[in-house]
Amino acid sequence: GDGDHNIPRDAESAAIWARLFEERGIEPKEVDLITEENGGELGMGEGRIFYYGVKKNWWSRKGAPIAMPAGEPGGPDSEGFYDFGREHNPEYGRNCHPNCGCGRFIEIGNSVFMEYVKEEEGSFKSLPQKNVDFGGGLERITAAANDNKNIFEIDTLRPLISEIKKLSEKGEGDKSIQIVADHLRSVAFLIADGALPSNIGQGYVARRLIRRAIRHSDVLGMGEGKLSNLAKIVAETYKDVYPEVYERMIAVEDGINQEEARFRHTLQNGLKEFKKMSVSGRVTGKEAFKLFSTYGFPIEMTMELAMEEKVQLDRGGFDEEFREHQEISRAGKEKKFGGHGLILDTGELKAGSGEELKQVTRLHTATHLLNAALHNVLGEEVSQRGSDITPERTRLDFTFPRKLTTDELKEVEDIVNKAIAVDCSVTFREMPLEEAKKSGALFFYKGDYPEIVKIYSIGKGKETFSKELCGGPHVSSTSEIGRFHIIKEEASSSGIRRIRAVLT
Repeated sequence: GDGDHNIPRDAESAAIWARLFEERGIEPKEVDLITEENGGELGMGEGRIFYYGVKKNWWSRKGAPIAMPAGEPGGPDSEGFYDFGREHNPEYGRNCHPNCGCGRFIEIGNSVFMEYVKEEEGSFKSLPQKNVDFGGGLERITAAANDNKNIFEIDTLRPLISEIKKLSEKGEGDKSIQIVADHLRSVAFLIADGALPSNIGQGYVARRLIRRAIRHSDVLGMGEGKLSNLAKIVAETYKDVYPEVYERMIAVEDGINQEEARFRHTLQNGLKEFKKMSVSGRVTGKEAFKLFSTYGFPIEMTMELAMEEKVQLDRGGFDEEFREHQEISRAGKEKKFGGHGLILDTGELKAGSGEELKQVTRLHTATHLLNAALHNVLGEEVSQRGSDITPERTRLDFTFPRKLTTDELKEVEDIVNKAIAVDCSVTFREMPLEEAKKSGALFFYKGDYPEIVKIYSIGKGKETFSKELCGGPHVSSTSEIGRFHIIKEEASSSGIRRIRAVLT
């Protein structure tokens, strides 16, 4: 509970746990620990149910009740721990307890009881609609079932860990080995789902993970170009459950390799710059932001370097620099570019960085090829029903009564990549709207077209791959596009299919 905010202790959960223990013939002794410091002083006292304070047993988006802004929901949580029975390490306190850091216990799941909302004056009242949010760690539960606290020794991670050890010749439990394994597995799933490394959104998560993995692969002495090979092990391990990672392995490998090549251009220079900065024993917020903006160092990497070198880092100063940067560039922060047959046909391209505009232009042109390839493979049942293009991917909705087969998707992808490989020219001519519609060019049936429109043709010699009404941005030749990968095909609504695709 929290006396400062009149929030009572969660006796209801304790009573439920007591009943569950009693049903199994276990005495449900309750122990008041309230703080971790108390835990170290008092120990467990043969207890089964432990009361901690709001720093440990409260959940909200902002943490403890005092830190929550008005209008935010929150509530107490009930955490379940597994006891591995290891000997207590006194470095973590005189006595052991569930929240001790010595490694004897591991939290395997919790239930958050969302039942309060913070008022303007700082008090709390009950939510009109309450819920329980359960979070169970599948891999932690697996480790507990195996009676092995090392999550990295479970079946799904063991092959990856083994390969990293071979490449690095490092010993068991090395932190860098675990970081590379964890991050590469996450990246394989992210890219397979369309989150290619970039500066925004999910793509930025992928970028940060890859860059941290690169740095720790260097710590291990693995050498360049090995990370994408590790991703193959991830795909092989999970292919029976998540076959899409295995099927999209080319896109995953390309994404990792390109990001590694991009980051290695600045990594060593950035590390040298950090060494210069850290001589004073302190890295300022401005210096940390320079590492981020000039050398591509995610702030987490700079924090890690500062800890290793035992120098102070002004994280608050970095956050302030970052906020200023966001304010300056806010006008250019619009990342969405609407459907290529709808918003982009107005000829207006919203603001964004130069590289993002280039990538949208490539994806936009590739979407023309995708639309044409779908008509080629599936026939005239196909009709565009909308699209959406961001700097990371393109999405096309179209009419079709069923799921596309793997062979059909491959054929569509091959047609697009053929048009890219032969370096088609991209040209246009203008004509009246009604004449253009009768010319055989594709067009979006709901498109708000002007009276005089442009027809863009993509072709080589006498062969035309695509002809479509459009007013958006295009490359001048398809060799500028890059390799095209379909990452997902799914239902959008009844009779409407959706394809997501990326460029590498």
